[in-house]
Amino acid sequence: MARNWWTAKNLVFVAAIVSLACVAAVFAVGLAHPEPVSSAALGPDWQCSRLAFVWTTCTRLTRAGAASVRVVREPACPRGRS
Repeated sequence: MARNWWTAKNLVFVAAIVSLACVAAVFAVGLAHPEPVSSAALGPDWQCSRLAFVWTTCTRLTRAGAASVRVVREPACPRGRS
């Protein structure tokens, strides 16, 4: 006896699996390329990004401190005296 695999129950199951796969793909692309958002309330030390207009994450930027420079009194390659 031949069995019909394309029943309404199976079609709904396949549609649900395809929908979940599409949502997972959109979420993965959004994580790879988030949309930058400017937030005036937090100030310039914060960087925010938004995923799919719903999920917003903010991270605090660390600024590099001024590096101290050591002044060398002797040249790196001393000249030979003749």
